[in-house]
Amino acid sequence: MVPAERYTSAAFAARENDHLWPRVWQLACSVDHVASPGDFYEYRAGWLSAVIVRGDDDRLRAFQNVCRHRGNTLCQGAGGGMNALRCPFHHWTWDLAGRLREIPDRRGFGIGASDGRFDLFPVQVDTWGPMVFVNFDLGAASLAEFLEGVPEDSAWAELEGFHCVATTRTSVESNWKVVTEGFSETYHVQGIHPEMLGSIDDVHAPQRLWGLHGASYQNYGVASPRVRDADDQTVWDSFVRTQGNRLGADMTSPGPAPAVPAGLTMADVIAERIRGYQAGLGVDLTRFRTEQLLRLSQYNLFPNTTVLVWGGDMLNVLQARPGLTPDEAEFVMFLFYRVPNGATPSRPVDVEVGDDATLGLVIGQDVAILRTAQRGLHQPGLTHLAVGAEECRIINAHRALEQYLGIEPSELVPIADF
Repeated sequence: MVPAERYTSAAFAARENDHLWPRVWQLACSVDHVASPGDFYEYRAGWLSAVIVRGDDDRLRAFQNVCRHRGNTLCQGAGGGMNALRCPFHHWTWDLAGRLREIPDRRGFGIGASDGRFDLFPVQVDTWGPMVFVNFDLGAASLAEFLEGVPEDSAWAELEGFHCVATTRTSVESNWKVVTEGFSETYHVQGIHPEMLGSIDDVHAPQRLWGLHGASYQNYGVASPRVRDADDQTVWDSFVRTQGNRLGADMTSPGPAPAVPAGLTMADVIAERIRGYQAGLGVDLTRFRTEQLLRLSQYNLFPNTTVLVWGGDMLNVLQARPGLTPDEAEFVMFLFYRVPNGATPSRPVDVEVGDDATLGLVIGQDVAILRTAQRGLHQPGLTHLAVGAEECRIINAHRALEQYLGIEPSELVPIADF
């Protein structure tokens, strides 16, 4: 049983703002956003803001996004070709290494140019695969230590070969934990994703927990045990409807299922179609077996990021960024693909998606449920949420949250004792 106030209380959100977000590693952007000298990206989490920059020396750095003069935000959005960090308010200027370079009418302040007292506040920055992470706590353990066993567990997928092509940002009326927990269990597939049941085994999906993070492994190309009398056509129809983009740009609606050669399965046929489509794009996936191409490895990184490794051809990263109140969050989605050998990746396209736009069938269903979920959490009779064994990644995340917030003894109550 998890206290409902963790999702609605301004006091609890303030505790997170003080003790979680300034101390934890969090995904900020992709390496492709800051690939060249002069590239920058602004990352926001609630009131926190960091600017990640690629310096003239090709080194990646991050700073608190604040002018040392009167506190204005230095950078907004993302871009390139920058040779300095200049506050738009009064034009105080820093170089890309964070050193104070220029103050208009400097004599009125009595500040030396090289004494370092008014350099920008540094933020830890590091990368894992194609992703850039930041941590405002300069004394925190390294990103490699923070990620625990996740990089080793996912090494087979060669994540460093993926490049970001697009991101979307969507404002949602819910707590950030409601968003991230929606991608921390498979239990909801039967409820809001019935179209997926024909091509996913949502029942036999093993899970793994580390200290902070968790993982789930789901087989696709097979029907759920919940579906009676499923055949190859059932699997094909479901896969095309929910993941047809992996088979080709024109795979938008199901048709007759392809024949399955003797000794193979529909999963083998789908995997070969994926290899063929990628080969046409100049990407060789022959080294990935059927069980790799059709097994989703879903990594839930504490506190707010889900890394979805779709075999060898696609990588999705979903993130819930906290808003300024407990009832606000931002849902961010990163889309990565492999780039053919020798091709130069282009800069990702960043899109802000409104309520009237679609995020695709499955993700759209996930986002649509958020508003009703948050409203329900405010009802006076609901003091606790009942979380089951399949939702162990949610329980694990709340235990980690308690560690960061200094909650001891635990407020998580076993259902048997409630």
